[in-house]
Amino acid sequence: MQISDVIQALETKAPLSLQESYDNAGLLTGRPDWNCTGILCTLDTTEEVILEAKNKGCNLVVAHHPVIFGGLKKLTGSNYAEKTVICAIKNDIAIYAIHTNLDNVLDGVNNAIADRLGLINRHVLLPKAGQLMKLATFAPVSEAEKIRSALFEAGAGNMGEYSEASFNSDGLGTFKGSHKTKPFVGEPGKRHEEKETKIEVIFPAYLQHALVKTLIAAHPYEEVAYDIISLLNDYQSVGSGLLAELPEELDETGFLHMLKTSFELTVIRHTPLLGKKLKKVALCGGSGSFLIGKAIAAGADIYISADIKYHEFFDANKRLVVADIGHWESEQFTTDLLIEILQAKFPTFAVLKSGMKTNPVNYFLG
Repeated sequence: MQISDVIQALETKAPLSLQESYDNAGLLTGRPDWNCTGILCTLDTTEEVILEAKNKGCNLVVAHHPVIFGGLKKLTGSNYAEKTVICAIKNDIAIYAIHTNLDNVLDGVNNAIADRLGLINRHVLLPKAGQLMKLATFAPVSEAEKIRSALFEAGAGNMGEYSEASFNSDGLGTFKGSHKTKPFVGEPGKRHEEKETKIEVIFPAYLQHALVKTLIAAHPYEEVAYDIISLLNDYQSVGSGLLAELPEELDETGFLHMLKTSFELTVIRHTPLLGKKLKKVALCGGSGSFLIGKAIAAGADIYISADIKYHEFFDANKRLVVADIGHWESEQFTTDLLIEILQAKFPTFAVLKSGMKTNPVNYFLG
């Protein structure tokens, strides 16, 4: 198995096109055509993690956070990122990061947090716009079902909990092929009229190339007519944060105790409690202060995230409770998610979990 096979499995789950513009997800060191000897999954990549991978016979580290984030201008070992990259190159270790693209899928990082809290009725808190496209094509009536099925199989026609969604309308198509053509219907050099079905399906933008390839392979015409249209619709399955519900209401203190226990927390920083029951929960793994306003607008009773600055706590404005549980703490179960994704695809291959606790933040309890 090559590293490219692992990359394909990860990017099927969370395509690189879904990462934020500031991010640097993807293959950071190594080559995709290397044979993969083993995979070590981690939240962060440090020099210690690279050496752990070497000792365990793994030449691929799959991490959530990119060790190369803002770019490297030199490799002198002056900081942890440079030391890590030098160690990876010296030992022929590939590093792959799957960061905000995994944050932005509904069943990604935030879903793992919701699992720990037993939340139900989960939805993306801030869906992304501009991630959907529409394909329309025209086919002989007798071939329409074959083409529809091929498009569905390639990933088109999914809308939330619904699949195989399409709109179909019948009409009359005309065409005239030159004498060099071998038309599926009609004769060369003569205008032909054919009863056709117009098939329209919605699909994620990152599937465009694969979907067009599938369409052309399934279509009987020599020249396939189709339209690709960009949509401004929100993509409800892709975006930032998560909005969900508790199965039953809890008082604020009881919920904070459950949160502390579920995530093995030392401390929770939070805004003043409001003395009400909690039902609707908003959350975002990692740095999520930008979603406080969205959580309020969505009617959340509590918002869980990390890296909230002092003045940003005021943004709660007594409308909800904001709880900061720590960056590493909020994303600590992402490593298990990565293992789950890879073991489902490669059940007999060595997919290991790093034993290194990479959290750089410690708490002095006196």
